[in-house]
Amino acid sequence: MLEIIIFTILISTILNLFLKKVGIPTIIGYIATGTIIAYGFNLHEAVHNEDLKEIAEFGVVFLMFTIGLEFSVNHLIKMKKEVFLYGGSQVILTAVLFSFIGNYFFSLDLKSSIIIGLAFALSSTAIVLKVLNENGDINKPYGRRVLGVLLFQDIAVIPILLMITIFSSVNQSISSLLTQTFIDATILLLGLFIAGKYLLEPFLLNVAKAKSNEIFISSILLLVIGTSYIAHVFGFSYSLGAFIAGMMIAETRYKHQVEADLIPFRDLLLGVFFITVGMQLDFKIIYENITSIVVLLPIIIVIKISIIYAIMRLTSNNRTSLKTAVSLFQLGEFALVIFELSFARDLIDPTIGQILIVTVVISMIITPFVLKNLSTIVDKLNGGESKVSNSSVVSNSELSNHIILIGFGRLGKNIANLIKEDGGTFIAIENDIKTVIDAQKLGLPVIYGNAAKKDILKSLNIHDASSVIVCIGNSEKLIHICEVVDEMAEGKKTVVKVNKYEEKNDLSRLNLSHIIVETEKTASAMYEEAISLD
Repeated sequence: MLEIIIFTILISTILNLFLKKVGIPTIIGYIATGTIIAYGFNLHEAVHNEDLKEIAEFGVVFLMFTIGLEFSVNHLIKMKKEVFLYGGSQVILTAVLFSFIGNYFFSLDLKSSIIIGLAFALSSTAIVLKVLNENGDINKPYGRRVLGVLLFQDIAVIPILLMITIFSSVNQSISSLLTQTFIDATILLLGLFIAGKYLLEPFLLNVAKAKSNEIFISSILLLVIGTSYIAHVFGFSYSLGAFIAGMMIAETRYKHQVEADLIPFRDLLLGVFFITVGMQLDFKIIYENITSIVVLLPIIIVIKISIIYAIMRLTSNNRTSLKTAVSLFQLGEFALVIFELSFARDLIDPTIGQILIVTVVISMIITPFVLKNLSTIVDKLNGGESKVSNSSVVSNSELSNHIILIGFGRLGKNIANLIKEDGGTFIAIENDIKTVIDAQKLGLPVIYGNAAKKDILKSLNIHDASSVIVCIGNSEKLIHICEVVDEMAEGKKTVVKVNKYEEKNDLSRLNLSHIIVETEKTASAMYEEAISLD
């Protein structure tokens, strides 16, 4: 087992380093790793081990939790048109059409057809949003529509997973199962709502006051795993519980810090999940059905693009509609989750499952290449005419050309006052929970979090900020934070206050714009005041 673990880590690391250079997502590297390990160590039977399956499923659990963090009520209200109109129409129309095709033309049973149709309606949130963020296109009109559709697809995963549970239950009638599911869901949601409203905030407040990163992370893990287990006890998937936990924490001031701390756990466990997917690929079945795979993928792509384009064309111009549709042509990571769970519960034939999984993987592999050449592809689809949209760029966030304040002590507060007097905008990061609470009571944009976490800074749109000001007193934290800021700021103006010359020397290796020594400036100001009195 130790040899298998070592080789798995080695192979996945080497593969992903190579794939990163050519723009292929790490998901593909993990799937390839699973396939290599399965054939190299003859582990095809091991993937059916229930313990391994449960560990792998927790990758999906943490993914659903971090998605839940993005689904605050306010977020959905702001994007209601993109999410519910565009996203809802796309998922329903695509699922219905593919379900009909599967049932009528390929003679699949109704349950299998519905599951496959719903899976085909989903696209890859992980790949698409990553590329659009890197390209800076997420703030463009088509980027906002893509984001809205992906958000609805992520919401739709919950009822789809619930549907798989219902379809796989053979001991109860559908009506009695739906009635019991409704009762259980009501009890579960009501209990979690009460706990979230009255117990969650005080609990996290006491955890934050302890000022221990280990305690904070362990408490969040407890909330995620505990809520997932409660959902499982009531007969629902672990993922549903995690999603609800994420939504509860999204309404608290701890959202950004929680998201930054749990991303490593999510990515690690997701890697395990996709490795188990790779272990199930049977090349004999793939070889025997290669014609079906080659024919199936283009058909899926054309149908998805056509449906999404038709929906978008009702309210958008031709180019924006095409860019939105082409961006969402692929099948996504949740399709793999759905097929894997359906295969495990005998809802999909093993041969069909293999064909579907390979089709998903191929579509995900080609996605980064398509997105990076999106304008060229759309120009060709437009008949070779490149039309520049005159639509104004719609921002997905109110944070733009702002100042990021790291530290909201006395100095940070004074700087914030100067920014407001000058008519500027800012957002501050502070890791003292009492200071955050007091500031938020005054309506100030101050969040709780650790500024040394890259994901915290990214969530504050550091790439669109005008400058970053670091004003904290802890020397050890200061150096760590400045290293992260230096890496993330990418040429932005960075101003750092240090307490003594030694700290300035330590930071001189970084590309910081200004390093101000507190004692030096204080001495200079005092001397100037003294001589001005003469």
